[in-house]
Amino acid sequence: MKDFTQRTAVITGAASGIGLALARAAAARGMQLVLADLDGERLRQAADGLAIDAARVALHTLDVSRDDAVAALADAAFARFGGVHLLCNNAGVGHSRTLLEHSAEDWAWVLGVNLMSVVHGVRHFLPRMQQQAEGGHIVNTASAAGLLCNPGMAAYNVSKHGVVALSETLYHELAAQRSRVDVSVLCPAWVPTGIHLSARHRPEQFGAEAPPSAASAAYARDIGRAVMSGKLSADDVAAATFDGIGQRRLYIVPHRAVLDAVVRHAQQMAAGVNPPQL
Repeated sequence: MKDFTQRTAVITGAASGIGLALARAAAARGMQLVLADLDGERLRQAADGLAIDAARVALHTLDVSRDDAVAALADAAFARFGGVHLLCNNAGVGHSRTLLEHSAEDWAWVLGVNLMSVVHGVRHFLPRMQQQAEGGHIVNTASAAGLLCNPGMAAYNVSKHGVVALSETLYHELAAQRSRVDVSVLCPAWVPTGIHLSARHRPEQFGAEAPPSAASAAYARDIGRAVMSGKLSADDVAAATFDGIGQRRLYIVPHRAVLDAVVRHAQQMAAGVNPPQL
């Protein structure tokens, strides 16, 4: 996909971070926008900051972990603009604590937002995108945590590995069908987005987080510092994403160090060597 002008992009998690940066990049390329987020007020503020014609933007407040909500988003997007050419399944939350301190509600929340929202997005958008003569592109936001595993992030790691596996599977199936729709999986490392503060948007049905142990609190502090120390900005990641879309690349990995670490990890695995302690 190289021509973005007057095409339509649907972006989840669009009120902040990488989602908002993707919205800015899409708007700059002349796209019409359907922006979705759980935080409706922040989404409206984000849209105001885009400074584009209101007729080119539709805003939807929803919980992307709900299949019916994503189905309604797809209906609304196609009804408003007549087609969807870029789907960015980007919404995500972070969660930091030891694996044994993950509650069932923690798992349901993180997997629901990070993985099942991607499943819902593909299910409800792809069939109609495939019917378009001009085709389209799907970008699923995973993470470096979908390629490598750090301690203190069990549910997050599992969810992002799932997004990578889903995207790779979809890539092969679309190729076999000679589909006009392409797919990419976005795997950034640390980007200063505030994802480590996701608990402030945790829906009531999942209850409050239990007080962390000293070990979990240490993991949360370390991960928070790592997030905010990221050298690439959300706008850098968005630029890399649109470059990848233009080149029809499956893997979009903006941080070169991640690819180097993936190579070392594969070499250790092939040699039967355990990974080093982190």
